[in-house]
Amino acid sequence: MRLNRLFSSLRTRILGWYILLVAASMLVSIVGIRQTLLARLYERIEQSLEQEVLELRQLKTGLNPRTSEPFGNDIDALFRVFLSRNIPADNEFLLTFLDGEFDRSSPRAVPKVLDLSSPLAQEFAEIATPRRRWVTLPDGEIIIYQAEPIFREGSRGVFVVAHLLSAELRGIDEAIAIVIQVMLTVLGLTAVVAWFVAQRALEPLNLLTQAAKTVSESDLTQRIPVHGVDEISELTLRFNEMLDRLQLAFAAQRDFVSDAGHELRTPITIIRGHLELLSDDPTEQRETIDLVTDELDRMSRFVDDLLLLAKAEQPNFLRMEMVDVAALAEALFAKAKALGDRQWRLENRARGWIVGDRQRLTQAVMNLAQNATQHTQLSDTITLGTALDRDKVRFWVRDTGKGIPQAEQARIFERFARSNTSRRRSEGAGLGLAIVRAIAQAHGGTVELVSQPDQGATFTLVIPVDPP
Repeated sequence: MRLNRLFSSLRTRILGWYILLVAASMLVSIVGIRQTLLARLYERIEQSLEQEVLELRQLKTGLNPRTSEPFGNDIDALFRVFLSRNIPADNEFLLTFLDGEFDRSSPRAVPKVLDLSSPLAQEFAEIATPRRRWVTLPDGEIIIYQAEPIFREGSRGVFVVAHLLSAELRGIDEAIAIVIQVMLTVLGLTAVVAWFVAQRALEPLNLLTQAAKTVSESDLTQRIPVHGVDEISELTLRFNEMLDRLQLAFAAQRDFVSDAGHELRTPITIIRGHLELLSDDPTEQRETIDLVTDELDRMSRFVDDLLLLAKAEQPNFLRMEMVDVAALAEALFAKAKALGDRQWRLENRARGWIVGDRQRLTQAVMNLAQNATQHTQLSDTITLGTALDRDKVRFWVRDTGKGIPQAEQARIFERFARSNTSRRRSEGAGLGLAIVRAIAQAHGGTVELVSQPDQGATFTLVIPVDPP
């Protein structure tokens, strides 16, 4: 089991791919080196052959150094002078033939494949046209030769420069074998180094694995130190950020369950207590039924608000359409005046069109108006207004109530949050402003709050004219 985990681990796979790529690169390099050496060998040999023939042609048109006269028809003298002046390269042999018979060679000792009795030497003696050929003999010997026939009155000579490749090819193969040995040694050493480097590079992943094993609903405090700026460091950073979000989400979930349980437990307790004490008196029964109905209505509104907040996270929460801002403001003002006996005002009615969900925007502004009604008195003023500024539209609700302390403004939009300065308990469960924020965010907008104690509060719904 442990062996299987070792071979299936990321570290082993990385090392395997590394060795495979390096081995493939080495193989390509070896083939490339060998082909380069062969190409240079062939080029050097062909240049040497061409050079020998060219020097013979130049000598043929010159003077005999012994007589200071042209060679004329004396082909033998031409061959004798040429061979005495030119020293062949390694594995190179200069051969001359006169009238179909062997004349002389340089060096004098020639390999068996080129001696006078060999078929190749007999072929050389009969050559009548210039040629360059490659010959592979039955024993594997490879010879490249260039022949230059010379014709004079009543006489024919053949000059042949031949090069044996086998020895030089063996030298190249031996050099390649040494290169292979060196590369295999380097591959082994780099594989060992890569194994430890991979372990060090993957250490943050091991820490991530250990952290993931220790993370649970009751312990989300585990964090991993971030070192460097590479991809694994970026992954570690994102993992820590994910844990932060999970920690906040679980904390919010616990608070939600606690607050929701508290909000539901209170009306249930009230209902149970009155039903248990219900008598046969019709008047008392009627009062009990009214009280129970009121508590059930409050529970129903609470459940509806929770369902609305859950739907706000779904893509089909909004039904977008073209909305006339001025007409919407008039409708909002007409509905808001029915919420309570206050000094209602409508100001700065903007004119224009936006893309939005008319019903959700109405719901958000009505929640703000209801919130203002619950936190003001009969003599207070509540003002509704709209403004259109380039790519944004603003809906605001301003009141002259007690205002909201600065310390509470950061949490006032959270679920189940209520202001401690309220003169009486709100009829809701503290979800109204959370719904307003959810509707604004669904439109790609925000909710702004400006308030000072004893100076009222202004809630502004900021919505893009054309939400994303």
